[in-house]
Amino acid sequence: QVQVAESGGGSVQAGGSLKLSCVSSGYIAGRNCMGWFRQGPGNKRGEWVASIHVGSAETYYADSVTGRFTVSQNNVPNTVYLQMNDLRPEDTAKYFCAARGGACYGHYVAQDFTTWGQGTQVTVSS
Repeated sequence: QVQVAESGGGSVQAGGSLKLSCVSSGYIAGRNCMGWFRQGPGNKRGEWVASIHVGSAETYYADSVTGRFTVSQNNVPNTVYLQMNDLRPEDTAKYFCAARGGACYGHYVAQDFTTWGQGTQVTVSS
């Protein structure tokens, strides 16, 4: 059984930075692709932010965060990070880490991922 757990959220002012972490465990093939999503007040489904292929470390980003956010990994101990720089009030959301098996690319919808963490809140004030 695959499990993921996020940490690292908080409150910052616009222009600030935060780094989120996601630790995964369980069946390796079931977490071949790790993704970050966020759910703000106006988005019930969850917006895909970034994803990383665990094997190749290839990364993918939503247009809204390209150039500001960086997803990376540390295979020991199975941790994926989301470094968020130049944060804006519109980045305010609950951020979720998610895992899936199989191919890994971008522009996902929430239903493409099978395992989810509990989420961590990020609040950016102007």
